[in-house]
Amino acid sequence: MNPKILVIVPSFNEAASIRHVVEEARTVFPCATLPVINDNSADNTEEEALKSGALVATLPSNLGIGGAMQTGYQIALEEDYDIAVQLDGDGQHDPAFLKTLIAPILENKLDFCIGSRFLDPSSPSFRSTWLRRIGILFFCRLLGLLTGLYLTDPTSGFRAVGKKLIRIFASYYPVDFPEPESIQAAKRLGARIGEVPVLMRERQGGISSIRYLRTFYFMIKVTLAILIDTLKKKN
Repeated sequence: MNPKILVIVPSFNEAASIRHVVEEARTVFPCATLPVINDNSADNTEEEALKSGALVATLPSNLGIGGAMQTGYQIALEEDYDIAVQLDGDGQHDPAFLKTLIAPILENKLDFCIGSRFLDPSSPSFRSTWLRRIGILFFCRLLGLLTGLYLTDPTSGFRAVGKKLIRIFASYYPVDFPEPESIQAAKRLGARIGEVPVLMRERQGGISSIRYLRTFYFMIKVTLAILIDTLKKKN
């Protein structure tokens, strides 16, 4: 029996890119279900997503990326999906790598697979600003120190999880800037976590929520959340 795969597309004010993202993903990965989780966008993200033929869930208020993703994981749990993938609605994640991303989970090698733009040093992948790269390096070192897990791209939102983590993330998922914190939580619960090389692109529209001084806020807030998570019980 073929695995059931849910490609969750969290979107906030991504009207300029969402239709292309869904259509491209459906072209390269037609066997997956692609719900767009519209995080109470102020633009016409919902209308553009519907034009693509996607299933659209519009949240009644803005919950942030964590709330949007948890909604997707709840759908995955309720509908008994085997794998849930995050594919951001801004066009940065290349759907051509969806099969690469889920392969280690299908092969029962990983429970949590992260698409890294840095794993292959020769990759022409878009690597963001120097300030963001400092933040990425910081979380690489922090997670390595706390968990012994040395990743190259812990802030990547291009990721896939299997059933074990679908169940966990449907119940709890970090709210703000959840990517590094969710790695810490998954590792604490015994998940097998790893990376595969992917290409990423510049945003096709919209504005990033992490800019300038907000980058430092992001680093401080997530660091505190990760440190607090290390104090939690394993079960």
